[in-house]
Amino acid sequence: MQACGLGAEPGAMRGYFGIGIEGVSKPMNLGSLLRTAHAFNASFVFTIGALFEKREVLLADTSDAAASVPLHEYSDLESFELPRGCKLVGIELLDDAADLPSFRHPAQAAYVLGAERASLSPALVARCDHLVRIPTRFCINVAMAGALVMYDRMIFLGRFAERPVRAGGPAAALPAHVHGDPVWKKRQARKRS
Repeated sequence: MQACGLGAEPGAMRGYFGIGIEGVSKPMNLGSLLRTAHAFNASFVFTIGALFEKREVLLADTSDAAASVPLHEYSDLESFELPRGCKLVGIELLDDAADLPSFRHPAQAAYVLGAERASLSPALVARCDHLVRIPTRFCINVAMAGALVMYDRMIFLGRFAERPVRAGGPAAALPAHVHGDPVWKKRQARKRS
């Protein structure tokens, strides 16, 4: 087998993700989240019940992410939709939420954060498949929280060389990616036997 195609480059991940905010009190933070989502290769960004001036959002979007990452705007929670199979992950400082460093990210996920001055609504929390908290002493900026979640997803699902045993030690080489047989061939073989 040879190394090639999707998954061969460092950091490549299977699946997809989106990230969004319920409500927005500071449009510049939405612009920063949009820019960071673009940097982490998000498939989409969304807002739920958010009123903002697009011009203010674009001031913080210095990568022109709006031209590369779709922004879905939902007027309310009732109109909010996700792709089939996509798991909704609420990011909130709740006692029963899983700590981010211990969370197993779904391959298809949409992460949702609360507005800067508010928590996720109880109705949105009820719709979440998972609840995750960033283990900090108090709330942090929504764009920073989004960046931490996307970074943790990349570390968890990405393809990177092992960390060295000692601090700063020699970096291990990333092993060559090996593709397995196509899944549909395996299914056909099972049907024949």
